[in-house]
Amino acid sequence: MGKGGENYGKRECVGGKSELRADIYPAWSKDAKECEEKFGVSRDFGLTEEEVLKRRQLYGSNELEKHDGPSIFRLILDQFNDTLVRILLAAAVISFVLAWYDGDEGGEMEITAFVEPIVIFLILIVNAFVGVWQENNAEKALEALKEIQSEHASVIREGKKNSNLPAKELVPGDIVELRVGDKVPADMRILSMISSTVRVEQGSLTGESEAMSRTTKPVSENVDIQGKKCMVFAGTTVVNGNCICLVTQTGMNTEIGQVHSQIQEAAQNEEDTPLKKKLNEFGEQLTAIIGVICALVWLINVKYFLSWEYVNGWPANFKFSFEKCTYYFEIAVALAVAAIPEGLPAVITTCLALGTRKMAAKNALVRKLPSVETLGCTTVICSDKTGTLTTNQMSVTKLVAMGKTKDTPRSFYVDGTTYDPTDGKIHNWHSGRMDPNLQMIAKIASVCNDAGIEQSGQQHVATGMPTEAALKVLVEKMGLPSGVEDGSFSGGSDVLRCSTIWKRMETRIATLEFDRDRKSMGVVVRSTSGNKSLFVKGAVENLLERSSFVQLSDGSVVEMDHSSRSRILQSLNEMSTSALRVLGFAYKVDPPEFATYNGDDEDHPAHKLLVDPANYSNIESKLIFAGLAGLRDPPRKEVREAIEDCRAAGIRVMVITGDNKNTAEAICREIGVFGPHEDISSTSLTGREFTELRDKKTHLRQSGGLLFSRAEPRHKQDIVRLLKEDGEVVAMTGDGVNDAPALKAADIGIAMGISGTEVAKEASDMVLADDNFSTIVSAVGEGRSIYNNMKAFIRYMISSNIGEVASIFLTAALGIPEGLIPVQLLWVNLVTDGPPATALGFNPPDKDVMKKPPRRSDDSLISPWILFRYLVIGSYVGIATVGVFIIWFTRSSFFGIDLSGDGHSLVTYSQLSNWGQCPTWNNFTVSPFTAGDQEFNFDKNPCDYFQTGKVKAMTLSLSVLVSIEMFNSLNALSEDGSLLTMPPWVNPWLLLAMSISFVLHFVILYVPFLAQVFGIVPLSLNEWLLVIAVAFPVILIDEVLKFIGRSTSGMRSSGSKSYKKKTE
Repeated sequence: MGKGGENYGKRECVGGKSELRADIYPAWSKDAKECEEKFGVSRDFGLTEEEVLKRRQLYGSNELEKHDGPSIFRLILDQFNDTLVRILLAAAVISFVLAWYDGDEGGEMEITAFVEPIVIFLILIVNAFVGVWQENNAEKALEALKEIQSEHASVIREGKKNSNLPAKELVPGDIVELRVGDKVPADMRILSMISSTVRVEQGSLTGESEAMSRTTKPVSENVDIQGKKCMVFAGTTVVNGNCICLVTQTGMNTEIGQVHSQIQEAAQNEEDTPLKKKLNEFGEQLTAIIGVICALVWLINVKYFLSWEYVNGWPANFKFSFEKCTYYFEIAVALAVAAIPEGLPAVITTCLALGTRKMAAKNALVRKLPSVETLGCTTVICSDKTGTLTTNQMSVTKLVAMGKTKDTPRSFYVDGTTYDPTDGKIHNWHSGRMDPNLQMIAKIASVCNDAGIEQSGQQHVATGMPTEAALKVLVEKMGLPSGVEDGSFSGGSDVLRCSTIWKRMETRIATLEFDRDRKSMGVVVRSTSGNKSLFVKGAVENLLERSSFVQLSDGSVVEMDHSSRSRILQSLNEMSTSALRVLGFAYKVDPPEFATYNGDDEDHPAHKLLVDPANYSNIESKLIFAGLAGLRDPPRKEVREAIEDCRAAGIRVMVITGDNKNTAEAICREIGVFGPHEDISSTSLTGREFTELRDKKTHLRQSGGLLFSRAEPRHKQDIVRLLKEDGEVVAMTGDGVNDAPALKAADIGIAMGISGTEVAKEASDMVLADDNFSTIVSAVGEGRSIYNNMKAFIRYMISSNIGEVASIFLTAALGIPEGLIPVQLLWVNLVTDGPPATALGFNPPDKDVMKKPPRRSDDSLISPWILFRYLVIGSYVGIATVGVFIIWFTRSSFFGIDLSGDGHSLVTYSQLSNWGQCPTWNNFTVSPFTAGDQEFNFDKNPCDYFQTGKVKAMTLSLSVLVSIEMFNSLNALSEDGSLLTMPPWVNPWLLLAMSISFVLHFVILYVPFLAQVFGIVPLSLNEWLLVIAVAFPVILIDEVLKFIGRSTSGMRSSGSKSYKKKTE
């Protein structure tokens, strides 16, 4: 954790306090008495109240600091630190000012003028709200960390025990008593054991897969955190025994305090996702483009609002029209609105939200929306072993029993990876034909055992020690010998039916608790016949030292000799080299000490023997050895295929675990991270070996899998940091408190939903509901598919906006009346374009999505060829929208479509492009025309024909723009695939979305109130035919461009590669 291992106790206090003197003292490497002297305390008396006050002033309270996050006002301001948002904000402010000015001058209707700025402001407010909500979630990881701290402690001060002292009042030097079930309140050195053993569940801090035994003996000063066996750490839990401890570190100087600091640091250093970076770059480019085009529009039209005469070769008599100046300024604002894809943030959010629903169905719960996209470009997955690659459920994989002679042991291989007794079977097992030796193993495994298994929904959950639970499952798979199963001991539907029957046949009357010296556990039992026995299980070597006999398969007992001992040790060695944890089984018939003991007589001599654990080794002597079992935390069945998928997808897998090296290497070979005979001397390192490497980045660049065992959190953080510096996109898994900083630092932090702590979940971007590595791989595939779909709708929306810009630019360049007003463009960008863009997010994934290498995080969103394509398409959109405007004013028919039905007057193109000079024209008259139920008459002011009278031409332009963009959404189904090979019905949602967009357009056309707001009128059938005739060619143009793209894709890709090599 934190500085970890060798640097423990050499930190400066966070928060500006002076360096703590106790920090430099490695208590784990010193004798308990020496530690008491160093801290100036006696374990029997404790500290005085006066000394406590002094130390609290020096060290502070035993609690984690509260880091004040940014204020709500600061968070709101940060949401506007985005180029696209700033452009939108500027456009909204300018639109609002112009609308206000027009209202004061008696200009256009107020409701029309203010719709645009109000809608833009609403978009910005919603965007800011979502952003602030996401930012606030980041602080929850720190709050969750505080919840795992202990609230109270049992402390000895001035010779008196206070069993309910608030844990925050502890100071270094305090004497604390820990009992089973207690949450450790501070980092402490164990001074003495009250029980024979103490075990602590510290996996959330160290990554170890089971509760670890503690000792009072000092260890080397340079050991890692897992090796500090005489220390207990804040936030961990005592699962067995009780002891007296000395507080050495409190508050922010504890291991959990360092996690707190690292989470805070990682949160401050969080980077934007690849998509966010690309959109920011796009926004900056868009700003420059908008600036240039606005300037061009201004320069092209300067003659209309600023004129002068030359006198003696110098300009003079300047004439300036403020009204014309604001008009062309409004055109520039309209251009800005057209250029910005206002609906893009909403569509991206919708697509990502839909992606999270798909992933949730696959057990991947996404906490932060941008993570969906980032998953798609993941290049390295750093995975924990326990619970992610493995089931985190111990299971017996091999059972060795004694044979007909003492030199011929029998081996049975056991299937199954869970605590479900029906999961798997024992190979070559004859049900019901259990010989006496196998019966004895079953009895010992079930009775000398404190674990249980319960069914929770569809899963089976262990209570107690995982290794003991695995033995209970073995007993169920072994079954019962014939004659017992149908007897009076039937256990009905009990999950552990066989164990229950054996326990009824052999009633436990005394327990010899496990301790670290003899490494075994024993129970004294009384059978139904009244005979007493001693059952023992434990480390094989220790049992062999205390065994004098061997039980054979027929139940006979023979003396153990060197040969039989060697065969048993050979079996042990074979299982140990396969990274199995091995337990032996032994027993003793009629132990003399317990001949008359019934378990409830405290005055019996046997009871006095049981009180002192020092007697246990003598009781467990002259044992009869029965057999041994190999256990492990097995790999998940589907992980091997998932790792092969990663390899095919160009994603490297690195396993980082706190477990020991041999176990981790065996699992990695089995799941395919390493080959079965691959030399892994350079690819499998411990955390310490990695830190000692001179060139760590070169090691991390190796192709294939990598393994880091005995890894501490700081190693995980270093690996993530180095990989990110090398341009990799890193997904990191974790479940413990110690993993939180690395989860926060990774591009994608993935927490375990079942075994994960709340701290890890709150620090993560994604939570695995099933703790399964293969879920990550399927989520990566989903992320790639979502990114491809996002590219489709981003290209679609940008190409549409290019068309709108081209339309406005052409309008200004040709000098014709404004064909599209800002409120219409806003409607198209937000409402009409929204449904098809969102529907493109439902494009089916490519079949080879996980066969391609991951894209680089710096790959451009829009390639030069795609940009060229959409410039061509955009130019056509501009020509079509402006063209149909000109056609209505200048032509009575177009390709046989009669346009004269409304009775409007025709003008020449010259008149249209010089409409500003209309007041100077002689005898200019126009006829009234109809649009729906309205009639437009220009008898009073014929020149108003180019302003009020353009309403039909504007409607045609808007309808062409909407229709082209609907057809263009079909083009976006595939980047280069023709509509002949990917027809529209592959995505029925897109067809539905196009229908919705057309319906929405019809609504604003044919509902009078909305038509008035948007400045449009209803169209006739012939006019709709004109719209379709002008809009449909966009499909044909893009089909030609796609064909060219497919034909030249090889040349473009080789060119881009050579360019990249040159730049590198």
